Amino acid sequence: MTETLQTGDRVRYANGGTAVTGTYITERDGMAVVKLDNGYNIGTSPEKIERVGRAGPQPPAGAGVVVQNPGLPDLAVISTGGTIASRVDYRTGAVTSQFSASDILRAIPELGEIARYRDRQVVSILSENMRPGLWQTLARAIYEEIQAGVAGVIVTHGTDTMAYSAAAVRFMLRTPVPVVFVGSQRSADRPSSDNAMNALCSAAVAAGDLGEVAVVMHATTNDDRCAVHRATRVRKMHTSRRDSFQSMGMEPLGYVDYPSLSVSLSTEAVRRGTEEPELNDALEERCALLNFYPGMPPAVLDAFEGYAGLVISGTGLGHVATDWIAPLREMIEGGTTVVMTSQCLHGRVCDRVYNTGRDLLAAGVIEGEDMLPEAALVKLMWVLGNEPDPEKAGVLMRTDLRGEIRRRSI
Repeated sequence: MTETLQTGDRVRYANGGTAVTGTYITERDGMAVVKLDNGYNIGTSPEKIERVGRAGPQPPAGAGVVVQNPGLPDLAVISTGGTIASRVDYRTGAVTSQFSASDILRAIPELGEIARYRDRQVVSILSENMRPGLWQTLARAIYEEIQAGVAGVIVTHGTDTMAYSAAAVRFMLRTPVPVVFVGSQRSADRPSSDNAMNALCSAAVAAGDLGEVAVVMHATTNDDRCAVHRATRVRKMHTSRRDSFQSMGMEPLGYVDYPSLSVSLSTEAVRRGTEEPELNDALEERCALLNFYPGMPPAVLDAFEGYAGLVISGTGLGHVATDWIAPLREMIEGGTTVVMTSQCLHGRVCDRVYNTGRDLLAAGVIEGEDMLPEAALVKLMWVLGNEPDPEKAGVLMRTDLRGEIRRRSI
């Protein structure tokens, strides 16, 4: 390469007998960074590329008007910072969030065959920055859209903490229409991106017969179907796989075949219109989740002095070391509600089998049944935010309220 390249130049990369084209992004550490036409970025010696043209300008976000079909159901799309659609800027190779209904439909035009869409952004953050106050804001926004008459709600969300948010909304909100959380494991510029398929499947569920809060994501590593997971029984089980979200202790509520977008729901799924809309959004934020490990000193509990609630993810049937029992009893007598769950994730807590468990029960620790630790945490926040009586709060924690406790563990 003898000529000076600028960001956005179309280039040809040759290596041996292979030649491919792409878009020049920048030079870094003596290497040319090129976004190939297949979506992948490479770094190569500048000598191996040559300019073959300039990329044409892309229309700005929001340009043009997309006409929506007035005869289709009306869905609300609420964004928290995750996106149904992303847009690749081929001048820079950057992926930017596009959120208006027109942007979404331009990126994934097949959505226009399912429903009409109106958009609402409640926050724009990385999902690791989600917090209880934002769960309340989100629940209120969803409730307002339901009261306004939408046929369903889609919530776009980062995948890292989506299970927490979905469970929190489910405890705060009763809904007669589908409320569907959806995200993407891989960004739109990657050939293996799951964003378009997940978005289409979530829209099909939101326009369908479901009547509860759910998470809709890839069911397999292939592009063949998405799974519909109950909000209080779902967990992200892999850092990057497209099928990382799994229903825990139960089968998914249903599936969406792709590309037909045919939705099938199990008999266990709550149906549209079963519940009346109701919002109870009080949360007690002074709650924590603690993962016990062998040798963890009881002094760790000092950090939670003054907390209203503590969920412990214990070993096996729900155990911690015996030298934790006295400090836990002291915490409980001081007004902290302590709930025991299991790190095993599958199966039920039973603290009546071994001496340690019986001592924990005698100290006042509440068995968390087969609740997932994350679901138990948000449930405890909700219960303590709405029930000031400790004994009644304990009963509620042992009672299945939103499908978070299974009658029989598998």
